[in-house]
Amino acid sequence: MPTNNIEIHEKKELRDRAETTYSCKVYTPQVDICEKEDHLLLVADLPGVTREDVQLHLDNQVLTLEGKIRPERYEGLTPRSVEYNVGHFRREFTLGADIDQEKISAAMADGVLRLTLPKVEKAKPRSIEIR
Repeated sequence: MPTNNIEIHEKKELRDRAETTYSCKVYTPQVDICEKEDHLLLVADLPGVTREDVQLHLDNQVLTLEGKIRPERYEGLTPRSVEYNVGHFRREFTLGADIDQEKISAAMADGVLRLTLPKVEKAKPRSIEIR
């Protein structure tokens, strides 16, 4: 199997920490966004983050997701090799008028956050009858 089809993305540290303070590094999580007929599906990788440590905020059409790592989980460990830096996650998305903000739902399992962003009725594709 050829390996030239695989892209490797390095973990990117969050550059804009506007008015926030954290005790460790903050990273931008990798996110996939898929569009379905009646909703958008946003899938975010938050490795090491539990469901209880994810916060979602919606304010003025800006959806913010934050995932906090509990540093005590890593205390007392002596790394032999480090390829993955430990830190919190943060990402913001500006939602368009075609998203029904009242019906957004979220689920989390195995470090993967899945957000369902339903489209408003008028934004859904439809057929127009010709008379």
